[in-house]
Amino acid sequence: MTTFTEAPWVTRLRAAWTAAHKPVARVPRWARIAAYTIPFTVLPSSLWRVAAVTFHAPIARGEQGSGELPSWLPMELYVVVLSIFSELLAFTAVGLISAWGEVFPRWVPGLRGRNVPVLAAVIPAAIGAGVLTFMWTSAMAAVSLGRDVRGRPLPPDFPLSLHDWKGVLAVAAYAPLLLWGPLLAAVTVAYWKRRRRTRPLEPARDGGRGEMFAEHPGRPAPR
Repeated sequence: MTTFTEAPWVTRLRAAWTAAHKPVARVPRWARIAAYTIPFTVLPSSLWRVAAVTFHAPIARGEQGSGELPSWLPMELYVVVLSIFSELLAFTAVGLISAWGEVFPRWVPGLRGRNVPVLAAVIPAAIGAGVLTFMWTSAMAAVSLGRDVRGRPLPPDFPLSLHDWKGVLAVAAYAPLLLWGPLLAAVTVAYWKRRRRTRPLEPARDGGRGEMFAEHPGRPAPR
């Protein structure tokens, strides 16, 4: 019987993927679900942009990819980079429920194994949640009133519309972005409360891994 061994790089990639998603102790179930949901609120619009602009799929109303960019940056490439960046930015919310959001990973030079200061994670996340909530709520409200973010009337071929299937598809792709800010705010509050109630992960000798444990009055912390 032939057995197949997994390539070392596949094993390392699988372990890194699992470590990046595995929640630490005391994370509420709702916070885990919210954190895992955030990247999926960004995914539909990213896929729509790449399909419509980069691959010129006939799914959008009007001409796509006509924005002003430097001559050296093709719109097709810009949309791909923007979509990847958006997904990576959304994925940082998972750090608020994972070990790498409490102890710097081994690959961070100079900080590996050190505890992440609570405010260093909470302040950027809270600001991001506020900006995202305001930005997407105001943008969607303006579009629903037939205006752009500057208050100007929308052109007849604006991509987001309820007049045909292409416009409805674009609305369906961008509507989940309304949840990005509120979900991030909820996960940020859960992170802040958890870090206040528990002792931080102890730096481990193996490069930054450790276990979280709560403080109990009259009970010595594990060593």
